[in-house]
Amino acid sequence: KKLNNFLTVIYILMSPRNPEQKIIKRVIALEGDIIKTIGYKKKYVKVPHGHIWVEGDHHGHSFDSNAFGPVSLGLLHGRATHILWPPQRWQKLQPMLPPERKPLLREQE
Repeated sequence: KKLNNFLTVIYILMSPRNPEQKIIKRVIALEGDIIKTIGYKKKYVKVPHGHIWVEGDHHGHSFDSNAFGPVSLGLLHGRATHILWPPQRWQKLQPMLPPERKPLLREQE
């Protein structure tokens, strides 16, 4: 299975800071990609082998890779497909990558 199948999809993962907590984030970059970060300790990061870069949809108000860095693929728990609660927000989640968050450089497979 190619890693590109992960890109833009929203995943449930164990929090890198608290293994008892699950978080839901969008995959922004894959291993080998270079990403411009938003407030991370480095302005640019090359995502290491076996890792992904995840971000929430509310930049600046999200506990994501900009706070804790690249995430090990081993922390992935499942794929999020719908919002079920509260009922007024029921919807299918759309895989998309905001144009301003595309990796700056992508390694070829």
